[in-house]
Amino acid sequence: MRYGIFSDVHANLDALEAVLRAFDKEKVDALVCLGDTVGYGAQPNDCCDHVRKATRYTILGNHDAAVAGRMDYSYYYDAAREALDWHSRQLTGENMNWLRKLNYFERDGMTHFCHGSPVDLEEFEYIFSVEQAATCIPIWEALGQITFIGHSHLCKAFAIGRERVYEVVTKEFEIHPEFRYIVSVGSVRQPRDHDPRASYTVYDSNRGKFEFKRVEYDVSAAARKIFNDTRLSDSFGARLFAGV
Repeated sequence: MRYGIFSDVHANLDALEAVLRAFDKEKVDALVCLGDTVGYGAQPNDCCDHVRKATRYTILGNHDAAVAGRMDYSYYYDAAREALDWHSRQLTGENMNWLRKLNYFERDGMTHFCHGSPVDLEEFEYIFSVEQAATCIPIWEALGQITFIGHSHLCKAFAIGRERVYEVVTKEFEIHPEFRYIVSVGSVRQPRDHDPRASYTVYDSNRGKFEFKRVEYDVSAAARKIFNDTRLSDSFGARLFAGV
């Protein structure tokens, strides 16, 4: 199976459309979204429509859970909370019902998908360091051969042994059976590695080969939609240019 895996669209339709076009060229068998289709951006309904129709699996992210009334987000900072409030009022009934039914976890055999750490799915903990990845050692037997996550907006991969974790510092690699892997796939909307291009990934489970990918999109157009909407913080648009 050749999977196209992406995450953290955050209502950025321009970036999402660029990624979907890239997947068409990659000739993937199935698309998987690892959550946070909504939040921050200017086009939540359009992005929900696209993701809902295109993917085999979509995972519940923390922003999705907040908009769908499935978690308390009162502690989020003001601009993020206000964007979620607005998205919850904007979503169609069909898209809201879809978010309310999303699962925290999906699997295809030994290929697993979730939004944050697989240790406690409903807590949405980050994994972007060796120390954080090491929290998965106690559940090593329950992990998939490879588990794909989002949430951090960073492109990171970790090989988890029974006693030790190694960061995999490369854009593509083949998996080895003695390890379990945690792969953070970055973000469609807003990668946080100072590269504003949209991030997506491809995994061939038959070959055990994984690749991080990037694609350019019209950042100015996406940011302009935010700047022109008084219900969204200008900072959400400015950060798109910086990739932070």
